[in-house]
Amino acid sequence: MNGDHPEDSLLIAQAFGNPAADSAIMTGLDGTGGTWSYTVGDATHTLTVPWTAPISERPEIRREIVVLYDAACARLGIEPRPH
Repeated sequence: MNGDHPEDSLLIAQAFGNPAADSAIMTGLDGTGGTWSYTVGDATHTLTVPWTAPISERPEIRREIVVLYDAACARLGIEPRPH
């Protein structure tokens, strides 16, 4: 996530954490959600966003990240790129 689509982490942080976020990285995940660390100015915050459904297999992670990305774009009024 961090290497492939760093801008997606920022969109997720802005949509579900704080619209003023200026940087973000995914720091973890489990079967119930993903966790991001994001900054607003000099302050660092932690954000955990639940998946739409519990996951137990690695391929499900991509599906849930795409769902969060699409939801973040919708919340921010941004046209999502094709998947």
